[in-house]
Amino acid sequence: MAELMGTRETYGETLAELGRTNKNIVVLDADLSSSTMTKFFAKECPERFFNMGVSEQDMMGTAAGLALAGKIPFASTFAVFASGRAWEQVRQAIAYPNLNVKIVASHGGISVGEDGASHQMTEDLALMRAIPNMRVLIPADGMEMKAIMKTIIAAPGPFYVRTSRMKFPVLYDENLTFRIGQGSIVRRGSDLTIIAAGYMVHVSLKAAEILQQENISARVVNMSSIKPIDDELIVSCAKETKAIITAEEHSIIGGLGSAVSEVLSEQCPVPMRRIGINDTFCSSGTAADLFEHYGLTAENVAQAGRRVIADRSRR
Repeated sequence: MAELMGTRETYGETLAELGRTNKNIVVLDADLSSSTMTKFFAKECPERFFNMGVSEQDMMGTAAGLALAGKIPFASTFAVFASGRAWEQVRQAIAYPNLNVKIVASHGGISVGEDGASHQMTEDLALMRAIPNMRVLIPADGMEMKAIMKTIIAAPGPFYVRTSRMKFPVLYDENLTFRIGQGSIVRRGSDLTIIAAGYMVHVSLKAAEILQQENISARVVNMSSIKPIDDELIVSCAKETKAIITAEEHSIIGGLGSAVSEVLSEQCPVPMRRIGINDTFCSSGTAADLFEHYGLTAENVAQAGRRVIADRSRR
């Protein structure tokens, strides 16, 4: 069985580790430290940890003020609150003045499970992508989360990073270097390309195995940098495999699928299918049941692969 590693757990542990040596790091949380895992930093550096209570808008404004004072603020809460409730403060107080605030939001997507539609944030990538100056990242495993932390701590300006309640299989090793604006090929293939983010990278790798049994060679790309996105890699995959699928734990509107579609429509149109939440609010249930019900499974991705190849053959 593959080793599992949590992106939110790795976030908290790495934050505490970085905080020991970088005294400019400050952390703000909206009364969810045990869930976002900023509790590790709170224990390590209590004098630089601020529990803002159930006041996400105030938390973002305070983070902006700390950034203006020369600190490196990390602001954490659930994705639905970070990108939804505090959207205006993120836009006006953080992104508009291009301040050095790192928003790391946990519990993104439907893998929140039983908490239901009110907490299953499937629109956060669309909301954050639309804000100028904001960079949007989703790690595919704990190792990539650690690499992302080390990268964004040194990169000025605002970031939105989504972590998950679920633990993911380990994909990378400790030597990973993360580069903003670059995707990575995690499986070679020649017949089609599956571009995925977060947990859906692992689902897509399983889909590629299913297709391999049918003599269909699927390339899998981890597009952890949603904005800026890797135009060059997307176009090269389109030219080489001539068919694209996107897979994301997010609405098909405004997220990874939209970002890839924008690139392809302008630079290299090819047959494409999007796997994601089909413009609906979701239900309460276990993460596994919800992934099955809303079509975020390896078989659904594989079926999209068969269809996009059929689309290509009809051209």
